Amino acid sequence: MNNYAPETIRVRESRVACDGSGDIPAALGHPRVWLQIDEKGYVDCGYCDRHFVLIGGPADDIPG
Repeated sequence: MNNYAPETIRVRESRVACDGSGDIPAALGHPRVWLQIDEKGYVDCGYCDRHFVLIGGPADDIPG
């Protein structure tokens, strides 16, 4: 059984970049890719499975 849950990142812009490095820029990650959040209000990175959610969008379940 896999208990892996991808990291969710709430963002204010609908276009986001992901390189998989997280808070430590020198950490090994993956090639930088640009992702576009669409009408669903989220996008997932194809490399690291990070889940980017647009703040205030339809997929944002945190009020305010």
